[in-house]
Amino acid sequence: MAPEYYSATLIDHFEHPRNAGAMEDADAEAYVVNPVCGDSLRLFLKIEDDRVQRASFLTSGCPASIATSSAATEMLAGRSLEDAEALTRDDYAEAVGGLPKSKVHCSVLAASAVRQAIGEWRKQRAAV
Repeated sequence: MAPEYYSATLIDHFEHPRNAGAMEDADAEAYVVNPVCGDSLRLFLKIEDDRVQRASFLTSGCPASIATSSAATEMLAGRSLEDAEALTRDDYAEAVGGLPKSKVHCSVLAASAVRQAIGEWRKQRAAV
């Protein structure tokens, strides 16, 4: 069996995460946990005019989870909510230069958190 390697892009996002930290003025937030490995992602979104203006994250887990979360925040900034929701786990994996098969769950965390955060934001807006 061949060893599984991380791309230079993934390593860069892990060593220099973008948009890490809680967002005090977030309009939407989601928290997802992988029940198998225990990795977790708390995603924060600032939304204006149905677009993600900013995104930040807190992730606990392996380097691939941290890197994928970092890349996700960059991908989300400036996107419409529909475009953000349409991003798939494959899009997040591709953004970090691919993931070994054993780490695909890291991109699932990002995709799940985005859909959850936007879904909660829509519910809150509908209730007003």
